[in-house]
Formats: sequence, structure tokens, C-alpha cells
Amino acid sequence: MASSSSSTAADSSAMVTERRGIPGAQFVEDVQNYLAQSGLDVHSALAFLQERLQQYKVVEMKLLAQQRDLQAKIPDIEKCLEVVATLKSKKGTGEELIADFEVSEGTYSRARIEETDSVCLWLGANVMLEYSLEEATGLLQKNLENAKASLEVLITDLQFLRDQVTVTQVTIARVYNWDVHQRRIQQATATTAQDS
Repeated sequence: MASSSSSTAADSSAMVTERRGIPGAQFVEDVQNYLAQSGLDVHSALAFLQERLQQYKVVEMKLLAQQRDLQAKIPDIEKCLEVVATLKSKKGTGEELIADFEVSEGTYSRARIEETDSVCLWLGANVMLEYSLEEATGLLQKNLENAKASLEVLITDLQFLRDQVTVTQVTIARVYNWDVHQRRIQQATATTAQDS
């Protein structure tokens, strides 16, 4: 019974998971067994692990760029929601709305905004559409929720990726240290054989 539970533990530690296309790293408990099962020598195993580590770093750079984009996009969407809410609140009051807006980087202009029932929103790819205030609020709210959900997923992906980087770095160290230990044993054996 104890042997079946230990084999189950060995199987579960050998399982490699994946998250959204990011391959999981395998923690190597027994280096000699790992090398035998993979059919690799120490140098090939280290090269494979280093390559995997580099792949993780490339994916991490891409995810961090996506995270920065989303973190910049969320405040923009929130600002747009505030503007639409202000337009809705001023509607029907007869109150004049004065706004400063950025014409280009560092250049601002002041505008008087007349009462309106619609706004134009940039959708991207040089596309702008006119929406009613209610439609614009709904669209912006949906975009905000999607951006926040995407950011949460990205943060989870980054944490998973960092865990895989750590496991891979530990595995590289274990394989390297095992190789050093094996060389010392071989050297001690060769020295003992020469002395005899």
C-alpha cells in the first residue's frame, strides 16, 4: 500500500501542466532518473533547460507588454466614462459645459460643448463611430470590464510563468550540481585506482 502511494506521488510530481499555451516546468527530484527517462546526457539536458528558460523569458516580456498596455487603457476608458456621465448629467439643465482638451502632445484648447445626445468614440484602427450617450456608456462599461478581466488573467499568467521560471532554474541547478558531484566521484575513483 505504501508503494502505491509513493508511486502516485512520483507520478504527480512528474506531471507537467500547461496554462494558456505556456508549458509547465517539471521539477526534477531524481536527476539520474530524469536523464535516463529523457534519454539526454547532462549537457543536452542543461541546453534544453536553458532554452526553455529563454522561451519563458520571451513569453514574460510579451505578457508584461500586454499588462502595461492594459494598465494604460483602463484609466483612458474610465476617463471616457466620466466624460459621458458628465454630458448625461448636464443634459437638459441648460448649463454651459467648458472643457480643455488635448489637441496634440502638450497643446491644449478650450471648447464650449453644446448639449448633445450622442458622442463619437474611437474604436481603433482609425475607426470612429457615433453612439447615443446610453450606448456609449454601455460600450465603455463593457470595455472596462473586459480590460479588467483581461488584466486579471494576465496577472495570473505572469504568476504561473514566474513559478515555471523558478522551477526551471532550480532544475538547472540540480542537474548542474549532480554533474559536479558525479565528476568528483569519478575523479576520486580514478585517484584511488591509480594509488592501488
